Amino acid sequence: MRFLSQSVGLAVMAVCAAPPGLTAQASGQAVFEQKCAACHSAGSERLIGPGLEGVMDRRERAWVKRFIMQPDQLLDSNDPIAAELLQEYQIVMPNLAITDAEAEALMAFMEGGGRGAAAPRAAGAASEEQIVLGQNLFQGTTRFTNGGATCNSCHEVTNDAVIGGGVLAAELTTVFSRLGGPGVRAILGSPPFPVMQRAYADKPLTDEEVAALVGFLERADEEQALHQPRDYGIKLFGAGLLGAAILLGLYTVMWRGRKRGSVNQSIYDRQIKST
Repeated sequence: MRFLSQSVGLAVMAVCAAPPGLTAQASGQAVFEQKCAACHSAGSERLIGPGLEGVMDRRERAWVKRFIMQPDQLLDSNDPIAAELLQEYQIVMPNLAITDAEAEALMAFMEGGGRGAAAPRAAGAASEEQIVLGQNLFQGTTRFTNGGATCNSCHEVTNDAVIGGGVLAAELTTVFSRLGGPGVRAILGSPPFPVMQRAYADKPLTDEEVAALVGFLERADEEQALHQPRDYGIKLFGAGLLGAAILLGLYTVMWRGRKRGSVNQSIYDRQIKST
């Protein structure tokens, strides 16, 4: 009886937490598609993280709620299930600042079997033109349609065709092997990470750009053994020496007509002559 009362109470909370005009499951589906679908399927298919079909039967409800709302804190507490998931999937679930109401709605959605969630799109083979476009988009020689930041401002890929990238975020040479095509496509289409969400909030990538980037990253992964990380040290040192030589030359030309010798000496010489 106590268990039944608790379940009814939680269901009431979930319904009350839903926005006006939406059932708890519909509200949960909206949250799922906005914040979860980039990494998880509502079915059994594995993307970046596990498929969520049956998760409410496999895990305790309180644990699921905490993992939804505070995955980082759960992992820091050495929770054995969280540690096992990290070891299996090799990626930390980001804290998406999901509210209590959103968590309740998500769980109601998953308890209902995740019905209505869009299935992940399969990534077809990219053409050579798409791969070249993805390469150019990654390093910024071709700008994104909506003006989003270039990928290599934060990410690095070991590939002779692109210049070195940033170190703010993960190195992406083997991202295709780690996450698979659906996972890479899902992240690019609906970024789950807070920094990416802020960067592309009003500047989303188009479907064509996502397909091109996925194709380039797949090619970079396949050919990683043929490419070497670029060492810009010698080139930067040579460019510095050349720049210094050019500046010295310019200064020499500009100061060619400058007065030579001491001004005080000239004044002294004039005074001596006048005496």
